[in-house]
Amino acid sequence: DAAVIWHPFTPQKNRIAPIPITKGKGTLLYDADGNTYIDAISSWWVTLHGHAHPYIAEKLYQQALQLEQVIFAGFTHEPAVRLAEQLLEILPGPFTKIFYSDNGSTSTEVALKMAIQFWWNQQQQHRKKIIALKNAYHGDTFGAMSVSDRSIFTLAFHDLLFEVIFLDTPTPENITTSIATIQQHAREVAAFIYEPLVQGAGGLKMYDAGLLNQLLTAAKSHDLICIADEVMTGFYRTGKIFASAYLNVPPDIICLSKGLTGGTMALGITACTSQIYDAYVQDDALKTFFHGHSFTANPLACTAALASLDLLQQYHTVKSIETIGAAIQNFALELAQLKVPIKNIRVLGTLLAFEITSGKDEYLNDISRFVTQTALQQGVYLRPLGNTMYIMPPYCISNEELNCVFSVIKNILQHYE
Repeated sequence: DAAVIWHPFTPQKNRIAPIPITKGKGTLLYDADGNTYIDAISSWWVTLHGHAHPYIAEKLYQQALQLEQVIFAGFTHEPAVRLAEQLLEILPGPFTKIFYSDNGSTSTEVALKMAIQFWWNQQQQHRKKIIALKNAYHGDTFGAMSVSDRSIFTLAFHDLLFEVIFLDTPTPENITTSIATIQQHAREVAAFIYEPLVQGAGGLKMYDAGLLNQLLTAAKSHDLICIADEVMTGFYRTGKIFASAYLNVPPDIICLSKGLTGGTMALGITACTSQIYDAYVQDDALKTFFHGHSFTANPLACTAALASLDLLQQYHTVKSIETIGAAIQNFALELAQLKVPIKNIRVLGTLLAFEITSGKDEYLNDISRFVTQTALQQGVYLRPLGNTMYIMPPYCISNEELNCVFSVIKNILQHYE
């Protein structure tokens, strides 16, 4: 590995050797020495139903014998059509079309291009700016970086990113100013992109649905296209199937990936309303949406997503999500009673996050490395965002495993007493 592989989000000098994983089963990861680790963050928030789920694996196997890949320009196939049909039935808004891509970053790239060209196709080329929230993270491609907060993730590229109008993450104190900013710039703005209720890689920062409703209402009153980035928040992570279900104002475009396939295959989707799509139904071929990927609507990935949706609709999965959420709420109350240096304990659905107050509030805080290594020694995989500790477990996690995760977290926090 050290000789041939460059790992993501990993300082390369003096890096800790990665652990060889040979198997995954349910919540557990098995290493080459036979050690097991409870995957308390769902392997970067994707593994909804646990590792190597036999139902998804069987569906993939059967599809691989039938059709593994085909160009999606000029051809179609049943898994893509069925998945689009099923998603349109459950998405939180009047969506009518599904555009396929291959990950979260590309799903937001598609959304941004779709929104900007929507206005271009209607001879309103002056509407090309984007409004986004500070602390946001929408991916690592250039468009996605541009609408993300300027941070260490984007530092080397700041002079190459396009101009964005950033609003503060909404609070009662700043909401009036943010609405005024939307009104001031509306005529030149194409879209407003946001992570509903939870800003993921920005540190699991949570904010109020009512305040977001106010921003969305202001945006819609000026015909801004509202883009919900639900790459992380989708598929019950926040307690409802989509975080936008907490809101009164639906988005015009929604982006999904991560849990879409239950973590089994790479897949992204960008769904839009008929209003967006109709702007591309033109006699002028230059108004075509010229975007695509080699693996657009890959049949295997679509099949995995269909299997994941089947599992999400089962009664025991929904009950498990509710049980996990209740246990996390109780653990948050327990954390609040501990005499340890933590702050801002927050819970939504199956998400729990808080900050360790030792050292600086930043991504490069050494707390992350210490927590990960200490937790691994105790059989749990945690990967803090700097000094922000969080859990986001697979929905198959047992009470015993969840209590083990809680116990490990408490043991680690005792180090900072």
